[in-house]
Amino acid sequence: MGDDEIHRALSRVLLAGLVPPGTKLGEHHLAEIFGVSREKIRKVLQRLGHERLITLEKNRGAFAIAPDLGEARTIYEARRILEGGIVAHLADALDDAGRERLARHVADEDAALASGDRITSIRLSAEFHAILAELTGNPIIIRQMQELVARTMMLVAFFEPDSSSACQCAEHRAVFRSLLARERSKAVRAMTTHLSLVETRLRPRICEAPSASLEDILRMELRSDTAPAPSLSEAAE
Repeated sequence: MGDDEIHRALSRVLLAGLVPPGTKLGEHHLAEIFGVSREKIRKVLQRLGHERLITLEKNRGAFAIAPDLGEARTIYEARRILEGGIVAHLADALDDAGRERLARHVADEDAALASGDRITSIRLSAEFHAILAELTGNPIIIRQMQELVARTMMLVAFFEPDSSSACQCAEHRAVFRSLLARERSKAVRAMTTHLSLVETRLRPRICEAPSASLEDILRMELRSDTAPAPSLSEAAE
């Protein structure tokens, strides 16, 4: 199996909340499950740690993350400040290639929503914000957004109701429409409102302990993941 396949399988079960917080993700055990070397597993775990989907502890290994809802206010405040500035800039600077890229992406979000694929919806939602940062062409802004988006993905996965995916899509499309119209103040308002609404939708959940082992969870995921992850190449409306 390739690195991307292993990463996709692990990220999907983590974002689905199927792996209890604190579960040790041992290199040897995962290598046996996926039929690959420990070195390949170590590389994937480092990638997941960078994305903040797991916790890497020195001399102890990798563990399923326990998202802290108490961090939400600080993180979303930072995102409103940064992303308000991003869309204000893009309202004036967005070119045809950027508009086309965003159009394809929001179409992919709609497709994931229509298919009921919550995990893909979470991933695409995060990518929407990362794309906006990339379109500024500023490496400092891009790095800051990668950090902030990574810190909120697990918050959304664990604490936002499943039904909120439709809200995310509609709110992203409102930001996109404002950018297309080059309406700076409207774009800023749409973005800050969206982020505030996401924050207010986060609620503590009572999570039942899974009846299956980590090995069973991953093997079921591998059997169901017969198609590649959705791309960003579908046409916009």
